[in-house]
Amino acid sequence: MPMIARVYVGLKPGVLDPQGRTIANSLNDLGFNEVVDAKQGKVIELRFAESDAGRDAVEARVKEMCEKLLANTVIESYRIELDEE
Repeated sequence: MPMIARVYVGLKPGVLDPQGRTIANSLNDLGFNEVVDAKQGKVIELRFAESDAGRDAVEARVKEMCEKLLANTVIESYRIELDEE
């Protein structure tokens, strides 16, 4: 079954996020004063070819990709979502 994996990557708690701070400040400047903080991150969408590999195998493979390339695990955390296409 073809699958799509979405990887959400963001900074770990305690890591300074200057882009997030800039976003929050800019929103305040535009009159959105209810915003007190913002976190900036990224979403990576991966499409997998038709395969007999089960959901657990695909998730394990995506986790390996995250650990090796997609996230800097020293300062970033990630979350994986899988959907059938």
